[in-house]
Amino acid sequence: MRIVKAILKYLLAVFFVFGGVNHFRNPDFYLAMMPPYLPWHSPLVYASGVFEILFGLMLMIPKLTRLAAWGLVLLLVAIFPANIYMAQHAALYPWTTQTALLIRLPFQLVFIVWAYWFTRPERQA
Repeated sequence: MRIVKAILKYLLAVFFVFGGVNHFRNPDFYLAMMPPYLPWHSPLVYASGVFEILFGLMLMIPKLTRLAAWGLVLLLVAIFPANIYMAQHAALYPWTTQTALLIRLPFQLVFIVWAYWFTRPERQA
């Protein structure tokens, strides 16, 4: 089980590092997701990218894993309203379907639980 958890930790880390980098490579994609009630769309997109990269890298450092995992949990909770907004306004996102946007909601919960798994201290054998 320890090997599986290590593989999943690095997979999660890589996912967030690449996702964070994409905030800088393709910011318009993320700007389109921003609910209008939030201010400072561009700074928030870039800040979330920075934190995705930072927490993804921290996740790979054993002494920082728990802190990084909590950061990812908080980040995922913070961006969840954008996913809800997208699901409620599917017509604004013609590149996807209503079904895909609805599926994203529980899928984000999977990511939250996945990150939370790494907040737990390792059990000693």
